[in-house]
Amino acid sequence: MIKQDDELDKLEEDIRKIKNKYDQFFSGIQKLPPMHERRLLEVYIYELGKQKMRDNTRRFRYSQLLTRYNQLRELWGRKMREREEGPIDFRRRAAALREPAPPTPPPAPRVTSARADPYVTVAPGSNSEEIQRLFGDIEKEQLKLGRLPNITMEQLKTMVQKQSDLVRAKYHVAAVAFRVDVVDGKVKLKAKPIQE
Repeated sequence: MIKQDDELDKLEEDIRKIKNKYDQFFSGIQKLPPMHERRLLEVYIYELGKQKMRDNTRRFRYSQLLTRYNQLRELWGRKMREREEGPIDFRRRAAALREPAPPTPPPAPRVTSARADPYVTVAPGSNSEEIQRLFGDIEKEQLKLGRLPNITMEQLKTMVQKQSDLVRAKYHVAAVAFRVDVVDGKVKLKAKPIQE
């Protein structure tokens, strides 16, 4: 009768031997993978697993050996697939080479003039064009945030009029400039006094 520790020692030695044989196979020393030995080892593992292991240290050692063997099996499976299909990074490169390259966009024309002023100047009186431009900027920023504009043209006109009156009174200026900003995911209207 084999002692119980001897069974686990034999299992550990068998795993070491089959690992060496797989290493030889993957390095090209052996022509065929050790499938027969692997089947015998798996039968041995199955027979050991059927035993009732009352000793905690023995059960722990068995589960450690089983985990190590399962990791090796996964590694061997992955290496076998790579041998048959080629390495994954190689397959990705080959697939990328087969795909047509996306057309490169034409280079953007170089702008030599100054950037457009983000501020819209509003003077006392009729400012329908300026209000229209501000409304367009608000609409654009809201759409970028994935929302519909939450203000009507009339509401914007009223808001701009109130803000203009406040800024004019505070800074004693004739004109006020407005700009659309996005702050913390909200579209805001910023005002600044214009000294003339």
